[in-house]
Amino acid sequence: MNYAGSRPVAFSKTWMLCGALWASFSIGICSVAAADPTGNARFVVKELALPGANGLVSLDYFIFDPASHRLWVPASNTGSVDIIDGNTNQVSALAGFPTAQVEYKGKHPVFGPSSVTLGDGVVYVGNRGNSTVCVIDAHALKIGECLAIGSPAEGLSAAPDALTYVAAVRELWVTRGVPPMEVPSSDRAITVLDASEPAHLRLKGKIALGASAEGFAVDNQRGRFYTSLEERGETVSIDIHRHEIVARWHSGCDEPHGLALDAARGILFVACTARVVTMDVTHDGQILGSIDTGAGLDNIDYLPSMKTLYAAAAEAAVLTLARVDEHGIPNRVAVIPTVKGARGVVVDSEGNAYVIDPLRGRVLKVTLRSEPTHQG
Repeated sequence: MNYAGSRPVAFSKTWMLCGALWASFSIGICSVAAADPTGNARFVVKELALPGANGLVSLDYFIFDPASHRLWVPASNTGSVDIIDGNTNQVSALAGFPTAQVEYKGKHPVFGPSSVTLGDGVVYVGNRGNSTVCVIDAHALKIGECLAIGSPAEGLSAAPDALTYVAAVRELWVTRGVPPMEVPSSDRAITVLDASEPAHLRLKGKIALGASAEGFAVDNQRGRFYTSLEERGETVSIDIHRHEIVARWHSGCDEPHGLALDAARGILFVACTARVVTMDVTHDGQILGSIDTGAGLDNIDYLPSMKTLYAAAAEAAVLTLARVDEHGIPNRVAVIPTVKGARGVVVDSEGNAYVIDPLRGRVLKVTLRSEPTHQG
């Protein structure tokens, strides 16, 4: 997780913009070539500066929309959700989200929009500043209704953490708190919102977990939702129709983080602190393999068409790419230098990887050059 207050650095100035404004900003792009260990490919790392960034920008969840080829990036303390065009690398800001100072371990950093997921023609955004979930029209790019799921007075423990749209049942599932930063969920449950009318969310119920949820993966094919329980170090499988835990597995992670899924092959990826473990969801969570990635993992991603796992390590300052074989074993194909603090990765449909860099208020876009590297 990445947000203001997680590191001993000064918080950047909050930009308060009134109304739902759509403002375009020019960007500076710095390209850096990085060779992978095999020497057979080269990568280009582009630095995409976020609008209004002046040092630290609180970044956490972000998502790529293959339909529009846009990357949605909630930039918490700036009060905006930034949108990156995957074709042109243009960065724009959809502003107008409330921000507020929220208590965290005796300090009061500024929080705002921090999580995002794609719905049916809409985009849902969770806000830690005021404990709401808002709807954005994905085509008009306008902010619609916002639903309060808690009171700001309850603090971060009741504020939305991850948002996940479960398409098979047309529900939006919301977790709370910031478990990796020692802020447990206030209710130790998943809040379920009715999204049958995409632009009009309604509270529907809760799924009791008995612990704080961390990481998620939706398996519409099997009717399952996977998440890890922070305090118990276990990964659970939830029936999306019955809203009940139906299986509990142990990945061997002392502190599980992000999840990713190869639904076709039934392979679940669980990020530990410095490695990713693969598990077979069709055989009671059997462990298939693992790969070391360096320390500082958060959210990971997987591209089924290339059978490739992506994992960005903040402390090790590298992005690891691994091809996953027919046995579910990840095999390293590239290790790409990033920067200290860069963590969390999202991959687009073409294999371009986006890594958030909160300390510098930017996103790193990693692209693969198709031509072979000539040496000598």
